[in-house]
This record gives sequence, structure tokens and C-alpha cells, in this order.
Amino acid sequence: MNDKPQHVLVVDDEPDIRELLQLTLSRMGLEVTTAEDLGEARRALQSGSFSFCLTDMRLPDGNGLDLVEEISENHPNLPTAMITAHGKIEDAVYALKMGAFDFVSKPVDLAVLRKLVNTALKIRSEEPGEVSRAQDNVPGLSNKALDKLTGASPAINQCKAMIAKLARSQAPVLVSGDSGSGKELAARLIHDLGPRADGPFIPVNCGAIPTELMESEFFGHRKGSFTGAAADKDGLFQAADGGTLMLDEVADLPLHMQVKLLRVIQEKAVMPIGAREEVPVDVRILSATHKALKPLVEEGKFRSDLYFRLNVI
Repeated sequence: MNDKPQHVLVVDDEPDIRELLQLTLSRMGLEVTTAEDLGEARRALQSGSFSFCLTDMRLPDGNGLDLVEEISENHPNLPTAMITAHGKIEDAVYALKMGAFDFVSKPVDLAVLRKLVNTALKIRSEEPGEVSRAQDNVPGLSNKALDKLTGASPAINQCKAMIAKLARSQAPVLVSGDSGSGKELAARLIHDLGPRADGPFIPVNCGAIPTELMESEFFGHRKGSFTGAAADKDGLFQAADGGTLMLDEVADLPLHMQVKLLRVIQEKAVMPIGAREEVPVDVRILSATHKALKPLVEEGKFRSDLYFRLNVI
């Protein structure tokens, strides 16, 4: 086994942030190289081999999105995360669409960062492997997990390759299709083939929870927060911590819950009913629906900002 520490590239133009990130990652036993702009980052990528890259969005000589796109094209097995300004969810979504593995907001929460890095390094440690080979869309894929998706037609092989590729990202995925077409199977495979496979996979049918119980079911509650709350209770997000939460029939979410869900996705934290502070959660969101969401957005029945956030891929 190779005991050489894994190598991380940190790209940020602010010396204080570079120093903080370098110190944090070094304490995790990682070798760290820092760059203050795109040019320096590109030179580092040409001369060294990295297991993970963390880049700021705004750099003196360009946009961090350009670096994400270049890494996605030229170093497809290198997980890259984007540092975005607080509340700039559009930047995070664009980064994920460009091929970023995940994002973290400023000011950087070091506990969130450590979890993100550990997840990224799990992906890196899988190389080379069956999952990475599946991305090449080779006929006759042999991965046992992917064999749960039966068939060997070009369309099915393309679907398997897409699932294998999505498993390496933390981007939200919206799975659409008729009832019974295998949406949950696809979501479960994305979970099983990814770095969260040893964490929980929690599917929830959004149309099956009574509206008045929905907030408690999703986010939990504290003892005494309402009549009948005899003890603290964790919600579905806490149950899925470290794993994946699948929101089945997400189109059935009422508007007031859509607002709360959007905040949870942006802040990576939940506010249990009756709690005084948010609880951090490390959850990947996969959504599924048999209804077309775009018309619901146009009719005002589904929030456009939540649609934008869920429909990254």
C-alpha cells in the first residue's frame, strides 16, 4: 500500500484564506500546494499529480469556473470543489454543471470542508476501478451493482455510464420518468456506486406525508416544541447524514416546504422545530418525479429557484 500523503491543490488569491486552508488540510495528513491565481494553478497541474483541487470562484486573472471546466476536460479523475460567496447559489449550481464535485461557501466552515475533502478522496481512491471504466460507455459493463439495471442495448449502456459518472459527483440530480420506470433504482445505483455507499440511502415519498407533519418529518423537532412532542426527534435529513436523501415525487411538495428545502440545500443545515440553532447535515439530494416540473414552475406551483437547484443534472 502506498503511504505517500495525498496531494491537494488550493487556489485562492487571499493569503489569509490560503494559509487557513493549508493548515486545515495539512492537519488531515495531506500534502498541500497553493496557488494565488489561474496561471499558477495551471502550472501546478502541469507539473504535479493531485488527488483533490479546491478553488475560489473569483481570481485575479479570471474565473474559477474556467479552471473547473479545464480540470473536468483534462483531468477527469480529479475531484474539484468550488469556494463560492455566501448565498450565491447560482455560482454553486454553475460550478456543478461545469463538472465540479461539490462546493463550499464563504466563510468556509472547516468541519464541512473536512467532510467534503474526505468524500472527494474516497472517490479518488477508487481509481482505477470498474466505476471509472463504466464512464467510457463500454458495451457489456460488468459492475455487479450496475447489473441491477437489466439490459445491454446502447441506450441502457449509455444510462449505466451516466449513472457511474454521476456517482462520482455530489451534484443534485433530478430523475424523471413514468411511474414504474425505475427512478428509485437509478437513484439507489448513483448512491451505491459513489463515495457515500457506506452511508444511509433514505427514500421519501413527498406526496405521502401529511402537510402538517412535513416539517417535523423532514427536519425533526425538539421536545415540547408542540403538543405531542414528548421527546427530541431527528428528521429525515439527520437520518440521511453522511448519505443520500431521495425526494421521490418532489413535485408534490407544498410551496412552504419548497422554501425551507431550498434553505437547507443552500446552508447544508436544518432547523428542527423548537430548536434555537441550525444542525449541520452532510446529505446528497437526489430527486425524482413523474410530472414535468418546468410547466409547474411556469404555473407558479413549483419555485423556480428550487427547480434550478434540484435540476443541476
